[in-house]
Amino acid sequence: MVSVKGWNLPKPRSTGPPYATKSQVVAVLEQVAVLLELKGANLFRTRAYQNGSRALASMEEDLLTVVQEGRLTQVKGIGKGISGLVTEAVLEGTWGELAGLYDSVPAGLIEIIGIPGLGPKRARVMYEELGVDSVESLKAACEMGHIAPLAGFGDKSQQKYLDGIELLRRYQGRSRMDIGLTFGRAFEARIAAVPGVVKAQLAGSARRRRETIGDLDIVAAALPEDHDSVIESILSFPGIAEVKGHGESKVSLILEQEMLAAASGGGSMDAQLVEAMMERSADATIDAQVRIVAPETFPFTLAYFTGSKEHNIRLRQLAIDKGLRLNEFGLFSEEAAGEAIGMEAAKHTLPCTDEADIYRHLGLEWVTPELREDMGEVEAATIGASAGLPNLIETSDLRGALHNHTIASDGVNTLEEMAAAAQALGWQYLGIADHSEVLNIGGRQIGVPADGIPAQAKMIQTLNETWADAGTDFRIFHGSECDILVDGALDYPDSTRRSLSHIVGSVHALGSWRGRDEIANTEALIRAIENPTFTILGHPTGRILQGREGFPVDMHAILRRMGELNAEGQLKAVEINASPYRLDLDWRLCKYAKEQGVPVCINPDAHDTEGLRDVWYGIQVARKGWLEAVDVLNTRSGVELQALLGL
Repeated sequence: MVSVKGWNLPKPRSTGPPYATKSQVVAVLEQVAVLLELKGANLFRTRAYQNGSRALASMEEDLLTVVQEGRLTQVKGIGKGISGLVTEAVLEGTWGELAGLYDSVPAGLIEIIGIPGLGPKRARVMYEELGVDSVESLKAACEMGHIAPLAGFGDKSQQKYLDGIELLRRYQGRSRMDIGLTFGRAFEARIAAVPGVVKAQLAGSARRRRETIGDLDIVAAALPEDHDSVIESILSFPGIAEVKGHGESKVSLILEQEMLAAASGGGSMDAQLVEAMMERSADATIDAQVRIVAPETFPFTLAYFTGSKEHNIRLRQLAIDKGLRLNEFGLFSEEAAGEAIGMEAAKHTLPCTDEADIYRHLGLEWVTPELREDMGEVEAATIGASAGLPNLIETSDLRGALHNHTIASDGVNTLEEMAAAAQALGWQYLGIADHSEVLNIGGRQIGVPADGIPAQAKMIQTLNETWADAGTDFRIFHGSECDILVDGALDYPDSTRRSLSHIVGSVHALGSWRGRDEIANTEALIRAIENPTFTILGHPTGRILQGREGFPVDMHAILRRMGELNAEGQLKAVEINASPYRLDLDWRLCKYAKEQGVPVCINPDAHDTEGLRDVWYGIQVARKGWLEAVDVLNTRSGVELQALLGL
């Protein structure tokens, strides 16, 4: 397991205000909330930092401007105390008395709270009572039976922490979307086929299409008299690495790859895609819970375990406002339920055949799971709202993709093979964007040298003419994934870039970019984007999910500038890199890109023919980010896109 170091306050920038960037401030506020909880601070003080971090993370304006104009307390969630701290950090580069707080918490406690099911409050109790200050000391305390006797803990908690330590060591708690959904859909299909199961549905972060997925949650409906037999059937499944526990209505398991054999070819993910995902998930395992409920309870349990926590809180408050109570068992009148709780109270539930009925009782349109993050969906779903929920993009809306590779750079398939695979998907075009010449790995040049571009252009022209002569509505757009250099310049001579249909500008020299502050990187990216030949910003932050953080950059500022250039008639698009290893642009920024008038381009960044299918993941990110077909560049037809590119 990778060791987790203690947190440190960021060093101030040396070039003047802002001495601390927005991303740094957001991270510090989030960390302080955890540190305060570890110290046993007042709950309201802890929440103030939590709310402040979330408020600044979603703030779209430039932080320095807001601070200098004295408008920080006007941001919902920012009080006077937090405002003063943020102002000091931004204008002076200091953090009040926070250094003492950071120094007072052992680094090992930060690692401990990464264990699934173990939060700051219990970590503090174990530290104060037993001196537990690292994962190793926690493991020893559990094995010696010292945790169970603590007030409020017990044998189950002690075993859960041992299991959590092992889970942290093996899996680091979450899986990429592709792996999580592979397991989730296979497991869902097996449960749905069990005799006695009326319906089964994947819930949780998988259903909400988060970029990484935690434990799988499956909700299954069955008549009460069938619950025991359903549980017995589930426990007999192949592909179960471990049974962690089971009761009258819940089963907890660890799944291994043999479970994937049940994945079917139906729905959005066909058999070939599932097979490719199985290869990616070799040796992977994932935790799963199944909740078996009566059919009439199913909609409530599904909604509850789909989440998110923040979305559920909003729904419960709407219920309270209407004199109702909403939980995983039902939606019922407070007056009718009286003092009853749980299933007893649920006997008074309003009839709901599905989730849509629940939302309707609360005065809302049904909210698709991808949007359930309390980011404006409740307001948009309110019946009679002036601006309703978006008509989200579908995979069938795509007409092609513009960022893909061939054997000319680091791809494994030829130009002709990539084109044939794109046609098999029903696309009207394929954008080739092999790497530019500066890119090399291990001393070996990966990119296409400038003098190699004309030969590739001739091959593409010949293929396009052949399709046109045959009346085939398909074409290749000849572009390049052109490196953005450290100073914001673009690789290749200007004349070479102008000869191409489109330029996907991407950062690859991540060491240099990650070693600079957010403002320097933002300024360099803007210089690149302003180049007249620049078309699409590729994998904007350079992140690899569960592999590396992206380089620091103010994406709100980037998108604002791109919006200005589009308003001036220049096509500047931002990529959702659909590789499940990246999913970058982050879904949280898609809505802002849309509001700024920046087209989004969903690209698989495919290095082989099978990789073209990764656009499915990009569609999930786009949907989660509120995007409609009109917001996505590559929903245009080949003819329309050709005109937009000025060809």
